[in-house]
Amino acid sequence: QVQLVESGGDLVQAGGSLRLSCATSGSIFSINAMGWYRQAPGKQRELVAVITRGGTTTYADSLKGRFTISRDNAKNTMYLQMNSLKPEDTAVYYCHAKSLWGNDYWGQGTQVTVSS
Repeated sequence: QVQLVESGGDLVQAGGSLRLSCATSGSIFSINAMGWYRQAPGKQRELVAVITRGGTTTYADSLKGRFTISRDNAKNTMYLQMNSLKPEDTAVYYCHAKSLWGNDYWGQGTQVTVSS
């Protein structure tokens, strides 16, 4: 089992920045990839960014250049640095982990609200 706890969500003005954190515990050795997803009201959950076990990163095309995914293995924590935030970035942001055996783990989500 893997436990994921997000933090860092907040209310911010358009153009501002936030850094989300995802603290990981449990069977960390079994994680193959981790990522951030988001879900806005009335919309489907969508991929924001992924970082693999080997460190390869992938981003949603619309977010490239503004968002950066990273991790600190010593702290067992993944981050999402979000810059130049827009009102359309308002959503609940979820941390996700995929195990080597294909199991999916989700955090509880953290709310990001961007005011215009």
